[in-house]
Amino acid sequence: MPKSAITFETVRRIGLTLPGVEEGTAYGSPALKVRGKLMAGMPVNPSAEPGSIYVRVDFDDRAELLAAAPDVYYITDHYAPYEAVLVRLARIDQGVLRDLLGMAHKFVTSRSTPRSPARKRRH
Repeated sequence: MPKSAITFETVRRIGLTLPGVEEGTAYGSPALKVRGKLMAGMPVNPSAEPGSIYVRVDFDDRAELLAAAPDVYYITDHYAPYEAVLVRLARIDQGVLRDLLGMAHKFVTSRSTPRSPARKRRH
């Protein structure tokens, strides 16, 4: 367990240290974006557990995260088509969160990320 509670404020503070990251909203909830592209945010879909965030990662990285730490990372049917993973904030420490946000930053900035065909769904 982390020594101090991780909240979206912690996510925001760490995320804003990365180049080009800015605060924004997605579907009415707080989010972090890079050049207008969504990087991480608070999920609004009711399938996500309270106290979670979603973080943009490619499908291969998501599979590795889910296999390595299923108590921290998870996915629901709603999020399955998206290049993203859900994260239980109560089960991640700041160092791992920092690495995860770095992974998301690299994912968002390194290539064009096409939207899912179901792009009107709510995150």
